[in-house]
Amino acid sequence: MDTDFDETYVLLLLADSNLPTGSFVASSGFESYGTHGFLSLAPASSAGKGRAATAGTITFIQDSLHTYARSALPFVSDAHRVVDAFKDLKGKPEIGHDPTIKKLLELDELYETMTLNHVAKRASKAQGVALLTLYAKGFACPSGLSDEDHLSKSLTVLIDRLKLMVRGEETHGHLPVCWGVLTGALGISLLRAQHLFLFLHARSLLSSAVRLNTIGPYSSQQLLLHSVRPLVEAEVSQNKDMRTGISGDMHHNDADDRPATTWPLGEILAVRHDLQHSRIFNS
Repeated sequence: MDTDFDETYVLLLLADSNLPTGSFVASSGFESYGTHGFLSLAPASSAGKGRAATAGTITFIQDSLHTYARSALPFVSDAHRVVDAFKDLKGKPEIGHDPTIKKLLELDELYETMTLNHVAKRASKAQGVALLTLYAKGFACPSGLSDEDHLSKSLTVLIDRLKLMVRGEETHGHLPVCWGVLTGALGISLLRAQHLFLFLHARSLLSSAVRLNTIGPYSSQQLLLHSVRPLVEAEVSQNKDMRTGISGDMHHNDADDRPATTWPLGEILAVRHDLQHSRIFNS
């Protein structure tokens, strides 16, 4: 079969907004950003309330994408590489279950340590375990399917083990790590997995803006095509080679190539989400 078509088809499935991943109830701090009056501080305020809200939304997406790409994308990349290494075990990939799980748990623990607020942690864990469940119930080959190969079965066992560890609170199951695991298991290339990860984050923010009546649905699609696209492409280009450093790779020992939070204001506003008098999102 055409491998490019296979990958494109899976990408279309992953981009479906109806996937049960829990992102619909997360605004990634946007609701708190608006509640605290920052949307009205946009430069376009003199042009009218509507344009000010649109400008403020774009500003938030730009800052949120930048810090998320720098802090989360390296975990996506390293988790994806761990799964790729597992798939490269010829013959008996099941021998790599324990070492692979260990590496993924290390990545998950590091992300837990580096995530600065409880609201972001809560949303990340909920969406992460949803991705593992999605693979098990929606993407794994049905049991008894004649063309299911040994590697597919081994990947299913690996992800089921990880999911059970999350359910048993042996690990956290953060979204970036689970996204790397999911896309690696599905055979998505690393670059496309990175690109889709940031695209979905930006689209989720615009979806939140629509439900908060900050912008309209048509404006959301317009921004996604014309304003957000270059932002996503720039962040992928800038951060695609970043590593977490947890593997001890001596060729990537520069602190500038390590994960970091770049938007302190966003962290402060996100942690104040639960303090709002009324709210419709869980983050």
